[in-house]
Amino acid sequence: MKQEKKSNKKESGQRREADGQGRYSDIASYIDHTQLKASAAVDDIDKLCDEAVEYGFCSVCVNTTWTAHCAKRLKGTGVKVASVVGFPLGAMVSKSKAYEAKAAVEDGADEIDMVMNIGALKSGDLKLVEDDIRAVVESGRPGAITKVIIETALLTDQEKVTACELAKKAGADFVKTSTGFSTGGATVEDVALMRKTVGEKMGVKASGGIRSLEDAIKMIDAGATRLGASSGIAIVKGLEGGSGY
Repeated sequence: MKQEKKSNKKESGQRREADGQGRYSDIASYIDHTQLKASAAVDDIDKLCDEAVEYGFCSVCVNTTWTAHCAKRLKGTGVKVASVVGFPLGAMVSKSKAYEAKAAVEDGADEIDMVMNIGALKSGDLKLVEDDIRAVVESGRPGAITKVIIETALLTDQEKVTACELAKKAGADFVKTSTGFSTGGATVEDVALMRKTVGEKMGVKASGGIRSLEDAIKMIDAGATRLGASSGIAIVKGLEGGSGY
């Protein structure tokens, strides 16, 4: 595995622009290279890490059981470790999410991707939703940024707006569309709505169903500053293939 890699870190919520030729030459640095399958074994995780270094992805996104392993393998490479919390349902008690986030940071996580309490939002218990997010945000500080997965496929447009507003109010750094384990993934319309709701300073992560360079570009143009994908290599190779982007 390559041990040295020029850092691909960028400001968490900052929008990035195409270069003068209209090419998204830094698209790899948008990508959280993702492996969240329950069946993932150590060889799968090692491959994920090595690919992230080779292609210059922003992070690897893994379940918390793999956090320490990835942090050790990626040390000194510039690739971050993102760990999922309360995944994939978001329906556990807040203290469990907060503990998981704290443990992940102690194990070396740079970022926490938490699942919002979707049922609480739909029940109108907005205080619980906000407090739940804040508990994870505070548990991750000062070492990690927090992304809030709102699971857009399960929400109305008004609920998506409310979820984004609560995440922002609770101090989260990003809002994120999807787990990839529900009834649908990211859409251009949802990313645009989320960007409009949170403004320019907060990050928006599109995740779920992004499989090609064309998909990725559409999400970035709609306002995404990060992409969650298990197809990151295909996305980057689409750029290398001279697609016109």
